[in-house]
Amino acid sequence: MERNGVTDEPGWDVDPEDEISAVVEMVGHQLKTWREAAGMRVADFAVAIGYGEDLVRKVERGARIPRPEYLDRVDEVVGARGVVSAMKKEMREARYPKKVRDLAKLEAQAVELCSYGNHNLHGLLQTRDYAQELFEMRRPAYSQDQIERDVTARMARQAIFERSPAPALSFVQEEVTLRRPIGGTMVLRRQLEHLLEVGQLRNVEIQVMPTRCTDHAGMGGLIQMLKFADGKAVGRSDGAFGGRPVSDPKQLRILELRYGIIRAQALTPGASLVFIEEMLGET
Repeated sequence: MERNGVTDEPGWDVDPEDEISAVVEMVGHQLKTWREAAGMRVADFAVAIGYGEDLVRKVERGARIPRPEYLDRVDEVVGARGVVSAMKKEMREARYPKKVRDLAKLEAQAVELCSYGNHNLHGLLQTRDYAQELFEMRRPAYSQDQIERDVTARMARQAIFERSPAPALSFVQEEVTLRRPIGGTMVLRRQLEHLLEVGQLRNVEIQVMPTRCTDHAGMGGLIQMLKFADGKAVGRSDGAFGGRPVSDPKQLRILELRYGIIRAQALTPGASLVFIEEMLGET
């Protein structure tokens, strides 16, 4: 927000229990050192960079994650010649919740991803607008800061589509997840267009489970599996093993069996893209 023309509170709070907090504290200490070396008091420095004094103090003690534009402004004011701006790389992971960082790391290592979704679209398939609308629907309501943080983190995970060698990505989505107009007609249209684009990638298969299907192996709910190059895997399902992540081969075999049947019952990838095109025409 802005107060008296001075941008205030643009960072993100740090969870002291999060292991990344030590990195944020280190960066904050370095920023304080640069400010002091420039001979500036906190109040004067805050005015010079265009941010609130309270924010500067929080960032310097490691209680707040500085955004990229904040670091760029500090770099300019203290004459760091790019040294402070380079800290943006260190802050990249700190921007996202720990559970998202952990998931992103697993996805980055996976050679195969399998997902059956019955409630909403998989995060890797979502457009920014669709994801924004989903987080805004959360109850109790999220703060705008939390929503922006979560949306940004979700979009960052989509770097998986740019990996080389490309992992095999398989998604089965319930028809209702494609029809529910999250965010309104235009958001849904852009989302369907995005699915058609992603579905053209050679390493991606998107399948639709029609509502009319009378025999359905996915009634237990969501299924997700990640498989790795060393032969190990991890998976979870709402309807199995208490919803907890599992890596035991015997338990994974059950999830693989269910997912295999679900894929067989759903429309083929080709027929699914035609189905999505038809839905787009109806929207």
